[in-house]
Amino acid sequence: MMEQEKPRLKQAAVVINPSKSSAESFTAEFNALCESEGWAPPLWLETTVDDPGVGQARDALASGVDLVVAAGGDGTARAVAEVLSGSETPLGIAPLGTGNLLARNLAIDVNSPTSAAGWLLNGELKKIDIVKVRLDHAADEKTFLVMAGVGYDAIIMSDTDDELKDRVGWLAYVEAGIRHLPGRPVKATLTIDGKVVMKRRVRSIMIGNCGKIMGGIEIFPGAKIDDGVFDVVVLAPTGRFGWLNVLGAIFSRRNANQSVGQFTGKSAEIQLERAQECQLDGDACGETRQLEVRIEPLALNVKIPG
Repeated sequence: MMEQEKPRLKQAAVVINPSKSSAESFTAEFNALCESEGWAPPLWLETTVDDPGVGQARDALASGVDLVVAAGGDGTARAVAEVLSGSETPLGIAPLGTGNLLARNLAIDVNSPTSAAGWLLNGELKKIDIVKVRLDHAADEKTFLVMAGVGYDAIIMSDTDDELKDRVGWLAYVEAGIRHLPGRPVKATLTIDGKVVMKRRVRSIMIGNCGKIMGGIEIFPGAKIDDGVFDVVVLAPTGRFGWLNVLGAIFSRRNANQSVGQFTGKSAEIQLERAQECQLDGDACGETRQLEVRIEPLALNVKIPG
């Protein structure tokens, strides 16, 4: 009598940033969880400075795993999502970073990273939008999940003190923001869904896929990660009270006065008079003079708490 073939155990791959302080405790927690839930031992793939997760996610997808977990910050999640988008394989998020903005917008506990392990295997599936970006007419597009920006916000991301960030977390971005309040505006043309909607001097243009940023501030009021559109916020402070007008609009959640503009769309182009710093989900990506942005609705499966 032939011996019955054992059923295949489900398996997760974990793309993990080993530099994060809670990486070791998460590894132990997730190994134990997989064993207790009857899953195969996870496939562990560490990110590197040269490859923050794209190559590792490709290896994970090629191995046929049932779940790919991004264990790190928003940069790790963005790199893994770039590979998983358009596939049926879901992304799990273990928030080991400083901002963890995607996790916050998906109501994932960011205060105790190991607690995320409890639902990664058995949580609910949710489809979310992703946003594709092409910089300076490049051949390849990049992906972001939370927000992208050029100008003031990108300078903050590129010039935040890493040691301070390790000590005080997201408050380090506030310190960088205060240092860079003085600055020179740049002439920008914003085209949304094929129509020019703005030509003016600005300090920053931000494109959001969801609402909340650092400190729970909702800079894109009403933005949803699954609504098929992105939101654009333009910061253009003028005069003595320009930045006060910006803060007033943001904290009142109106985002509408002479210093702040708000738009929505499915595609956009930003043309700048001179090159500005650019960031994608908090990762600095150098200077650019032109961005093309488009939404991919419901292109990514993610695990969320049930």
